[in-house]
Amino acid sequence: QVQLVESGGGLVQAGGSLSLSCAASGHTFSSYGMGWFRQAPGKERDFVAGITWSGSATHYADFVKGRFTISRDNAKNTVYLQMNSLKPEDTAVYYCAAGSPSWVATSVSEYRYWGQGTQVTVSS
Repeated sequence: QVQLVESGGGLVQAGGSLSLSCAASGHTFSSYGMGWFRQAPGKERDFVAGITWSGSATHYADFVKGRFTISRDNAKNTVYLQMNSLKPEDTAVYYCAAGSPSWVATSVSEYRYWGQGTQVTVSS
């Protein structure tokens, strides 16, 4: 089993940057592919970015390509999401999740473990 705890959210002006972290507990972190999702009020939870267990492959939603970067450090049991050039429409609760190891899953149902989320608010 994996417990996930996100951190790094906050309030930032449009055009600014934030770096999210997701710390995992347990000895099997490196066995999982990891993903970041986000959910705005009244909307569905959307895939943002994902990374395979080794970090050799990543995938991004079109709306964050070129602005966000996902990475992981298996020695630290942590996955990161660097968010640059933030826009007001990026405002949401951001969740990390653990799922299949060898490909980047993009649907909520493919992820087994979830964190509690961290709020990101981008002001205009």
